[in-house]
Amino acid sequence: MKILITGHQGFIGKNLAEWLKQKHEVLGYEWHKENLPLIKDFDWVIHLGAISDTTERDVNKILTQNYDFSKWLYNQCKLYNVNLQYASSASVYGQTTNFKETLYCSPESPYAWSKFLFDRWATAVHDNSFICQGFRYFNVYGPHEDHKGNQASPVFKFNQQAIETTEIKLFENSENYLRDFVFVGDVCQIHEKMLDINKSGIWNIGTGKALSFDYVAKLIAKKRKALIQHIPMPENIKQQYQKYTCSDNTKLLDTISHEFTEIDDYIASL
Repeated sequence: MKILITGHQGFIGKNLAEWLKQKHEVLGYEWHKENLPLIKDFDWVIHLGAISDTTERDVNKILTQNYDFSKWLYNQCKLYNVNLQYASSASVYGQTTNFKETLYCSPESPYAWSKFLFDRWATAVHDNSFICQGFRYFNVYGPHEDHKGNQASPVFKFNQQAIETTEIKLFENSENYLRDFVFVGDVCQIHEKMLDINKSGIWNIGTGKALSFDYVAKLIAKKRKALIQHIPMPENIKQQYQKYTCSDNTKLLDTISHEFTEIDDYIASL
């Protein structure tokens, strides 16, 4: 297959491009409003490019790149009969304990709103003339996170802190903050498996297990012989900070089969 990946230089995009290049012809695109991609010669577009910083407050900028450009890509795919996969986010669910794709969403940041708005729009307009698959990523971790700074996964940040300072900075009460941490290699495999599925819709991509930040920090501290320092949570992220995420994988595992990587095994391999 000939596949275009937007955001191919980002964390997930770089991993996915490397994975798919083993079997497919893969080209990449990075956002530039005056240099839009040519879609017509591809079998699939995998749209990962976005402003992914959950603390970004320039709403116009976010909507331009995350919503307007996504709609443009969708319409180009429809025009040229090119199938589309796109990245959504578990952040669309907001503060909840039920993460089923059909349930009510309550996004709390401009980033989450941009993802929810496109999910909602694509679901409303899609007429099944081509395949359109949206994936709500949970907390993805793995190689190629170096450039992400504060937006890197806790797995990456804790490991880097332990290596560089022998101390991990952990928010107070982190034993009460639970997330569904999913390995980027699993995300890549699921994208590839779904290329063979002739269905449109939205699917969660998570492990279906919730682990605390405290649990992850302790695994890495033990691996690196590091100490843990507890720090207050910054005020600018308190309101939108999801205290719990756990993917409902019913729909995903009804569609494909997949065995997820255990975070303990990944950390042990570092």
